Amino acid sequence: MDIICLLWQRETKKLFRSWSRLLMNVVAPLAYIVLLGVGLGGVARLPGIAPDYLIFLIPGTVAVTVMLTALGHGGQILWDRQYGFLRVVLVAPVSRMEIVLGHTAGGATIAIFQGLLLLFPALLVGFTLPSLAGFGMACVFMILAAVAFTALGVAIAARTGDAGGLQMITGVFSFLFFGFSGAVFPISTLPAWIEPITLVNPLTYCVEGVRYGLTGMSQIHPGVCLAVMTGFCVVTVAGGAYLFRKMP
Repeated sequence: MDIICLLWQRETKKLFRSWSRLLMNVVAPLAYIVLLGVGLGGVARLPGIAPDYLIFLIPGTVAVTVMLTALGHGGQILWDRQYGFLRVVLVAPVSRMEIVLGHTAGGATIAIFQGLLLLFPALLVGFTLPSLAGFGMACVFMILAAVAFTALGVAIAARTGDAGGLQMITGVFSFLFFGFSGAVFPISTLPAWIEPITLVNPLTYCVEGVRYGLTGMSQIHPGVCLAVMTGFCVVTVAGGAYLFRKMP
């Protein structure tokens, strides 16, 4: 348990020591919200789905921000391997499962913080925070997504030998998760051949769960979203631990 707390503290301290990284991770999605939300807000109409396109877009952007931050954390495994820190940890009398959990906890905390931080500037462009219960529900989905995608990033990094390859793989995964998540366009408006792909994408259920918590609107029942995200979280953490144990 001590190694989990140690790795968690190490990862979170890095974020607060790099304010440029923290700032850019907020500015980029905020610019995306302003440019796309305000730009399309005047022409996009979503009757029966959302009263305003900007309100529809912000929860999806929060979920995507959590996913991108969490998935990208796998690169820390390669850095630790390159500079010898991982070798020191691996020879310590701790299980690899504890090491995975420590890295996952640290990456997930950073991802959740980034998602929550994005909500505050979103208020400046017209978004309104929901009830306490709705906000809590949104946080539950962000936590599940942060843990799941951090564990997935760790799993990918454990089987990837170089940073360039990891960037390419996580870049493709990020694009596919985001592109077929319903974060930008309602699922019901997508072509018939894309909708099944969207429904097998775990990020879709995070987006809809966060959207329900923050706005009370969702095209998928929140109970279904919770069940899918919980299952995905369990699978990725278990898979990440297994692949990390097999890491050469």
